[in-house]
Amino acid sequence: MRKVALAGNPNVGKSVIFNALTGAKQKVGNWPGVTVEKKEGVCRYMDVEFQVVDLPGIYSFTASTIDEKIARDYIINEKPDVVVNVVDASNIERNLYLTLQLLEMEANVVICLNKMDLAETKGYKINVKNLSKELKLPIVPTIAIKNIGIDELKRAVYFAMKSKSKIYLKYNDKIEKIIYTIQEKIIKQNILPDYPSRFVAIKLLEGDEEIFKLTNLSREVIERWIS
Repeated sequence: MRKVALAGNPNVGKSVIFNALTGAKQKVGNWPGVTVEKKEGVCRYMDVEFQVVDLPGIYSFTASTIDEKIARDYIINEKPDVVVNVVDASNIERNLYLTLQLLEMEANVVICLNKMDLAETKGYKINVKNLSKELKLPIVPTIAIKNIGIDELKRAVYFAMKSKSKIYLKYNDKIEKIIYTIQEKIIKQNILPDYPSRFVAIKLLEGDEEIFKLTNLSREVIERWIS
């Protein structure tokens, strides 16, 4: 069965989106080895039935908390066909940080721009078409509590499954050169082969402690690589 993961910051409406997609076809348990709640359900659209997993609400994939580790491990190890990134339209700038990290993880992303009504009450005007063009991602505006945009979201997920496109975020030339240097070393030394090498390189540059532990590398090694 195809897999779809819902990822987003806390309080963006993921649970409402999950319920709207899966209806009564859902079950609640715990993630293996921890007491963190795991929600799974089934959604059908046209000729495809897919499993929907509601990941814990997180702000980043640094894995400094158990919720972040669960979300990151699921996306990397389970490799869902589509990751629906639920974004709070009324707090879009903070929410898009997680979007960029999902792209670095080479996820096949569909953005669900939720709480459009709240954004409007705050006086925000979001040009969805231009934002979609800039990010090169499908974006579906929704008001989940009113079931507005849910059918459009299912359709976007369906076509994202068919395309399986991956968008790569590009930084300036200087940063890209450094990322490439580290990435090349990671590939040659077969470090974390199950992880996207570009994602690992960027996380090492960020000083991600969990990635340093997993790779058994040190900051001194990274500095030598890029000097």
